[in-house]
Amino acid sequence: MSMYTILLNLLLGWIGAILVNYLADVLPVYRKFTKPKCIACGEEFSWKFYILLVPCSHCGNKPSPRHIFVLILGPVFGGLLAIFPLESLGNYSALLWLIYFSLVTVIDLEQRLILHPVSLAGVILGMVFRISNHGIWNTILGGAAGFSIMLILYFLGDLFVRVMSRSRGEEIEEIALGFGDVNLAGVIGLLLGWPGIIAGILLAILLGGVVSGIYLVLQVLRKKYQAYQALPYGPFLVLSVVVLLYLSHLVK
Repeated sequence: MSMYTILLNLLLGWIGAILVNYLADVLPVYRKFTKPKCIACGEEFSWKFYILLVPCSHCGNKPSPRHIFVLILGPVFGGLLAIFPLESLGNYSALLWLIYFSLVTVIDLEQRLILHPVSLAGVILGMVFRISNHGIWNTILGGAAGFSIMLILYFLGDLFVRVMSRSRGEEIEEIALGFGDVNLAGVIGLLLGWPGIIAGILLAILLGGVVSGIYLVLQVLRKKYQAYQALPYGPFLVLSVVVLLYLSHLVK
């Protein structure tokens, strides 16, 4: 990989990080593209907040740790994609998926949401960039399988919560899966195709189980354990895709 490509990816990763920070701020609140506003005072601020991480000129509110981490990690991951390319996606397609999955992860971690407009954007990306690799029917089958399998798990999780709520005599607010996870599984199915989506969901379940177990132990040790605490599931689906894409690349 040439130095030019690495430098270009660093720049595009940085631009993508700015976009992720902006969208993660406005989409959960407004559900549309709009002028960014300070979460502390509600006043509009300039793009310097995202580009240079300067405080709000109205109230002095500073960018959050998330703004800083995303702006650092964007170029880092962009550069890594240049050094360790995914030939099955292509460099620029991989960068687009990096931006997309970064946005999904940030919003899900902060808001416990996977927004429908974001899912729709993922469907468009999946259809446009993967049909040429998997073929139209393999791509659609993968998307349908991912959506259907996660939908079944969603209903099973909802049934479990209803049963436990009735047995405990109190409403359990936490849910294992949200419908946004169902949509995301469909997007991932388009990306992985059939039968790759099966491995994607199984790996996500495994990763989710391991991390949840570690989190549970830590909560018990810190004496902060609460029954039926659920972690956002979107990041595990995203991580499973990344792992499988690189494993398939290594196998080839």
